[in-house]
Amino acid sequence: MNIFSFTAEFDSEEACRTHFKEARDKLGVVCKRCSHTEHYWIKSQWSYECKKCRSRTSLRSGTIMQSSNLSFLIWYKTMFLLTATKKGFSSKEIQRQLGLKRYEPVWAMVHKLRKAMGNRDDRYTLEGMIEMDEGYFTIEASENDHKTQKAGRGSKTKSNVMVMAESTVLEDLDTGKVERQCRYFKAKVLEDHKADGTDITFENAVGGEQTIVFTDQSTSYVNIADFVELRISEKSSETTTKETLKWVHIAISNAKRNFVGNYHKIKRKYLQLYLNEFVYKLNRRYFGQKIFDRLVIANITGL
Repeated sequence: MNIFSFTAEFDSEEACRTHFKEARDKLGVVCKRCSHTEHYWIKSQWSYECKKCRSRTSLRSGTIMQSSNLSFLIWYKTMFLLTATKKGFSSKEIQRQLGLKRYEPVWAMVHKLRKAMGNRDDRYTLEGMIEMDEGYFTIEASENDHKTQKAGRGSKTKSNVMVMAESTVLEDLDTGKVERQCRYFKAKVLEDHKADGTDITFENAVGGEQTIVFTDQSTSYVNIADFVELRISEKSSETTTKETLKWVHIAISNAKRNFVGNYHKIKRKYLQLYLNEFVYKLNRRYFGQKIFDRLVIANITGL
């Protein structure tokens, strides 16, 4: 969706509310008191009323917009900005674009949307052939740490992230050349380098035992074979990076460039939220303007 079509369709608060209600009606509303699913719509109150217990549910209730004082129009403009480009915007830039005086509500709104993106992607698992490796992302640290800490494992200036890519092997019948086409990604911040945390993260990300996973020979992956049909490991090398784990390292490289270009400093506790946005848009890279509608749905279901 470009800026002209967005402003034409969502030119007022009521237009945004009406669109949000239509999206929520399709998903269904569940009464928070009695769990009944049939409701009356009270237009004057912009609320649903349960046909069974008469309890009312506001249009925002149960969504990530719940308790927010920002208008639907502001939320819709923010969702448009977040989905309009591959690279995205910082909260400060969104505040500037929206012309709002206070930064804190914008920061909270953007992070809620990023959390909803992550919750939406957590509903899906990877399957088939999976590439997996870790990347080290720069995080906010003291000036002394940046001067004295080594790069990579154990550094206070870096946070390790497990990145997984679901890839499919395709062979050209004429030339015999084999290529991997990538479908979906996942990226999860790891608390440490221990195998237990890696195991749990990987188990939650894959869809079952009928999976083949490609990794390097890191000691963190010693138990991965227990969760899949086959694990193929190779010693870390330039060939491994460019061929066996190609898509994982393309994603890591792109994410790092994205973060450096858009955000000054990322605190470790918020890194997962930035990864959520990057992976959410990466997984929907062929959706075109439909990605905006998908984010509206994530808004409704992402609490």
